[in-house]
Amino acid sequence: MRVTKKLLLGSVVVTAALALAACAPTTETPSGEATDGGLSEVTVGIVTSESGPLAGYGKQYLDAFKAGLDYATDGTGEIDGTTIDVEYRDDAGDPDKAVTAVKELIGSGVNIIAGTASSGVALAVAEQAEQNKVLYISGPAAADAITGINDYTFRSGRQSAQDVATAGTFLDDLEGKTVTVFAQDNAFGQGNVAAVDAILGGQGATVNSVLVAEDATEFTPFAQQVLAGAPDLVFVAWAGATSGAMWQAMSQQGVLDEIPVVTGLGDAATFGAYGEASEKINFLNHYFPEAPDNDVNTAMVEAIEEAGGAPDLFSPDGFNAAIMIVHAIQEGQGDVDAMVSALEGFEFEGPKGTMTVRAGDHALIQEMYQVKLVADGGTFVPELVDTVSADDVAPAEAE
Repeated sequence: MRVTKKLLLGSVVVTAALALAACAPTTETPSGEATDGGLSEVTVGIVTSESGPLAGYGKQYLDAFKAGLDYATDGTGEIDGTTIDVEYRDDAGDPDKAVTAVKELIGSGVNIIAGTASSGVALAVAEQAEQNKVLYISGPAAADAITGINDYTFRSGRQSAQDVATAGTFLDDLEGKTVTVFAQDNAFGQGNVAAVDAILGGQGATVNSVLVAEDATEFTPFAQQVLAGAPDLVFVAWAGATSGAMWQAMSQQGVLDEIPVVTGLGDAATFGAYGEASEKINFLNHYFPEAPDNDVNTAMVEAIEEAGGAPDLFSPDGFNAAIMIVHAIQEGQGDVDAMVSALEGFEFEGPKGTMTVRAGDHALIQEMYQVKLVADGGTFVPELVDTVSADDVAPAEAE
């Protein structure tokens, strides 16, 4: 691993809407005992979903974190004589439960926290990190508001802005093009409209939307509305039990034949969810095991499989977190300010290739993927179409 320091201006500061208080050790108090040779041990708190609606994502993260910790310490569980102990806590996707767990960990002297699949949880934990001056490395949580929220919060995965920017790469040039966001008329859908307008609109596209009531069950009229608008690209943001019926209507009305349609490809459990539309959709993707071709990815995949797990969408997030934590401990010896400084500008090789922690706002700059699903017997499997460079999809940094 090597460190690259970059001079970057500005920092995006986002204030979470949660006011939570707790006592904590100072930044000079490491979570272990110092010896003449340095810190003898340090405890890391991992807080993520082991139960609840995001338990599957939590398992992906945890399996890969354990593999990453083994990888980054050459199987010793220590770095430069400092033993790394890990305490695991289940947040069940509940911000209140997560905050309770984090307060308990901080109260016991832990000053390195990582994990979280839920954006709501991550925002709450990030506020705790700032209040208590502890290092926090968020996991799969994708909300853009996590990036730059405070000096103590980092992320080990991608964010929503990188997803949206990847969608735009399916057109050679966005200038003068029309992009329609097809989504449910709720906070999730409206948030996607705003993100597409800000990111792709900022690159010269005209962005409009077709929003569908959450309780709708007939999607033919909406598919026809999309088709009648004749956009150059359709970005679909959809969640829930009606996904199958929606994709069927989009296929049957010819939208997928006439217009490039892009959506995000989730974890392996979702690969069979698109029905007859499967091979007609253009997918943006964060990770699937066959996408990268490098030694680190091979090591991660082999380690997870040997342990009885299956590498999946959020495996890199856990593996990256372990590499980042080991580097922070090695350079900072448990001192939070020193660990923060060590991670700012840190460049390392992860399962997806070269990763860079942007110094100004702690975004994790990384490659993304264009993917298609192809039939394989009675199921569908992802196939890499193209790798999108990290710089091409890097989130904008506020000045």
